[in-house]
Amino acid sequence: MKQILILQAGRPKGNTARLSEAVAEGAREAGHRVEIVQLNTLDIRGCLGCNACRYQRPCVQRDDFAAVREKIEAADCLIFASPLYFWTISARLKAVIERFYCLAAEDPAPPFGRYEAYPEKDCALLLTAADDLFWTFEQAVSYYRFALVQYIGLHDRGICLAGGCGSTNGPPRIAETGHLERAREFGRGLYAE
Repeated sequence: MKQILILQAGRPKGNTARLSEAVAEGAREAGHRVEIVQLNTLDIRGCLGCNACRYQRPCVQRDDFAAVREKIEAADCLIFASPLYFWTISARLKAVIERFYCLAAEDPAPPFGRYEAYPEKDCALLLTAADDLFWTFEQAVSYYRFALVQYIGLHDRGICLAGGCGSTNGPPRIAETGHLERAREFGRGLYAE
């Protein structure tokens, strides 16, 4: 059994929230513990690059990241869930990822050109979008693969893309697609051997 943490940006009852819950349902069916953190209800600011954390001092920012950090450290798998905003992940999710800087430790023999070591964890990506073109998710997926998998060194467990979820001007339309059942299957299969 794995401890899975879904870091979810977007509206609390929007397409991304529904996709996240479907993945969580599937993972729970497979016997895993899952917690969803709704980032839009928290005050988490992006990293300031002050390096206080590198000198074992508390972050100079007094926001909600400390509580989320404890959940990140306890998780076996981090699932990053976001609507697509201007062809990439939302600013809320990006702010959380920037704060991973405080999780790094010195690494005398860093792989892939990194100069620091991050905790060993699995990860996955969930994205929703109104568009469903062949290039819709390209930028966001590229960021995930470069920053989280290659640089931070998280172990990719998969990507679940849900395009064609309807205009942002109307209600969520993801239930009218096949994405929710595919998401449940994605959650069930995260650790299938």
